[in-house]
This record gives sequence, C-alpha cells and structure tokens, in this order.
Amino acid sequence: MPAKNFPLSKTQLEELAKTYPTPFYVYDEAAIRKNAQAVKSAFSVFPGFIEHFAVKALPNPFILKILADEGFGADCSSYPELLLADMAGIKGEKMMFTSNETPAREFKAARDMGAVINLDDFTHIEFLEKNVGLPELISCRYNPGPLKGGNAIIGKPEEAKYGFTREQIVEGFRLLKEKGVKRFALHTMVASNELNMDYHIETARILFEFAVEIKNRTGVRLEFVNLGGGVGIPYRPEQEAVDYSKLAAGIMQVYNAVIVPAGLDPLGIRTEWGRVITGPYGWLVARAVHTKSIYREYIGLDSCMADLMRPALYGAYHHISIPGKETAPADETYDVVGSLCENNDKFAVQRLLPKIVPGDFVVVHDAGAHGRAMGFNYNGKLRCGELLLRTDGSMLPVRRSETVQDYFATLDMAALDKFMAAN
Repeated sequence: MPAKNFPLSKTQLEELAKTYPTPFYVYDEAAIRKNAQAVKSAFSVFPGFIEHFAVKALPNPFILKILADEGFGADCSSYPELLLADMAGIKGEKMMFTSNETPAREFKAARDMGAVINLDDFTHIEFLEKNVGLPELISCRYNPGPLKGGNAIIGKPEEAKYGFTREQIVEGFRLLKEKGVKRFALHTMVASNELNMDYHIETARILFEFAVEIKNRTGVRLEFVNLGGGVGIPYRPEQEAVDYSKLAAGIMQVYNAVIVPAGLDPLGIRTEWGRVITGPYGWLVARAVHTKSIYREYIGLDSCMADLMRPALYGAYHHISIPGKETAPADETYDVVGSLCENNDKFAVQRLLPKIVPGDFVVVHDAGAHGRAMGFNYNGKLRCGELLLRTDGSMLPVRRSETVQDYFATLDMAALDKFMAAN
C-alpha cells in the first residue's frame, strides 16, 4: 500500500510552530511544479493544449504564480478570482471565466480583461449582448444530461443547474454566428474527483462527436474544446493516482478516431483541473489539544471544519498521520474532531491511529485543493494561515491567519457607536 508522505519532520514542525502557531496549511512548491510539468508533458501531444487551473481549488496568487510560471492558465468563476489570476500574471485568453447566474458587472470585468467567457445558459447570450456586448470568442458550457452519468460529489448532469442542453448549444452557436461572433469553443464539466480514466475518455468522446455534429448542423468550426475538470486524487492510501500519459493517450485515440476523419484537426484541447494539480501537495497541520472518553474516544484539535469542511460536507476521507509516530502501531480508534458547535465537525470518524496525546501534531493529508478555500467564520472561528515550502527548503508565509480585527472589519463601527448610544 503506498505511503502518504509529509515533507516535514516532527522536529521541523516544532521549530516552525514557534513562529507560526498551529493550525496552518503547508504547500510544497517543488511537488506542485513537478506535477504541473508532468501534466504539460503528457498533454503536449494535443494542439494548443492549455490547462486552466481551477482557481476555486486554491485561490492564492502565490500558487497561481507558480502555475503561471509552468505555462498554466486559470479558470475563474468570479471577479475576485479574475483579479487573483491577473495578479499572478495570467492574462487575456489564458483566463476562462466560467460562472453561472452571473451579474452583468462580472461579465463586463471578464470581457475588459480579455478572458474567454464561457456562457452557462442560452438566455445569457441576449443578457451578455444587451449588458456588455458580444466578444469575438465565445465558449458555451454543455450539459449532456442523461448521455453522461455523474458521480457522488457533483450529482447527475440532468439534475445539475449548469450548462446548455444539446439543442440549446446548436441553436446558441447559430445565433452567435448570426450576431457576428467569429470564434467558438465548447466546454463541459460533469464529474468531480473521478479516478476512473475511462470516464474522462468517454467525456472527450462525447465532446468530440458533438463538435462534429455542430460543424455539420451550423457550419461552426470549434477552435477548442475544454474537457473540464473532475480528475480525482487518491485520498485513500490504497487508491491509485490517474496516469496522465495513459489518460492523454486514451483521449488521443478518440481524437484520431473522431476529429481527424471529420476534418476538424487541429482542434485545441483544454482542461480546467484543480484538485489533481495541487490537492496532494497541501496539508493541514494542527495539534491535539484535548482527549475525551465517553461513548467513543475523541481527539480534539486546535483546528475545526472552518479550516477544512470536506469531511463534514461530503463525508470525505482525508488520511491523517501523526509526525514522530509514523512507525507506531495504529491500534487506537478515534473520532478526530474540532471545536465547532456542530456534531459533524469531524476530520475522521472511528479511525485507527497511533495513540495520540495533547501536544501531538496531527497532519491532514491531501488538503491542497478545496481546503482553505472553502473556509468560513461560523461560531466566530478564525481561518488559519498558509505557508509555502519553497524549492530551497525555506518557508514563506503566503497568507496569515485571520485575527479578531479581520472578523470585525466589515462592521460599521461608527454606526454601531451611534446605535448603542441611542439605545
């Protein structure tokens, strides 16, 4: 069974915690760069390949700058995410703007910044034209409905709020062409955290066959298709990671069978992976602060689901290790919990672990995507900071922990003073 690794020893953590008290996230720059290079190498067989990193997975400009250095673009879903990408040096069509129920001001910002606007609904064509104007290049998001099975996290496509139906896409491209749009792209996103390579190859087949149909029915030749995200990571030690080269080869086989004979080669291929790019290379580091023995044995941490909500939200598994006890027998059964006033505030339920005592570090693995990004402030909890382990071994703080002052920053204190005085 493959081991789950953490790049710092207990001694290094003890020293680090003198400057940066727990909890905090650690991201491994060297590992992220190596992984990004592996993705680019595998998919370099496709014309015009671009990976638009899903900013929502890890919205930190330091991380985005690392990925920009490796040639990645960004997939953004809001104005702040567009700003983060721009801040990191990701410009123009290296940005895709994929949002839904989008206000006009955000469409305008995306167009002003030169991002590729990825429309989510047929009615958004008129909305965009009326409020912003139609750019030269438009992408449309396809929801294949019952043609494609979903998975546990994202659900069935026909029950999802996202995207155009098949006939809406065809009619949408006809309409956009009539309105003077010159360049076209197709996008889909139908799964999340899917480790089955065949699933992603089948998604490519659906898009490639639809690209041929669009050309035959509308005369629109797509500039690129975006296969979306959804490639999973092995959260459990016994799971196997997706082999990028095998996945790319499988998609290329479909490309050669569908796109080339139809005369649509070259067709640009893009992705919007997030989790698989950074997920395995981020860890939440906390300390055990309490033990509790009632009907179960509990380990209470100085972190909570305000820092990592996936286990509570999805029942998601995250591997846990105890630095300094890597070889100790995992013969104690614990619920590992946080301090939030919610009973689902649990990082692990009935997990076999080495014996844990207050003061022990507790490392939650595979937290480099959809971790700190999904944080919140319920119960007045303050979200933890983020540290970047540089390639030279140094540690760079890339986001500080929140303070009480941050929590109160959006209150109108002058109005509060007047309110208190009047009441």
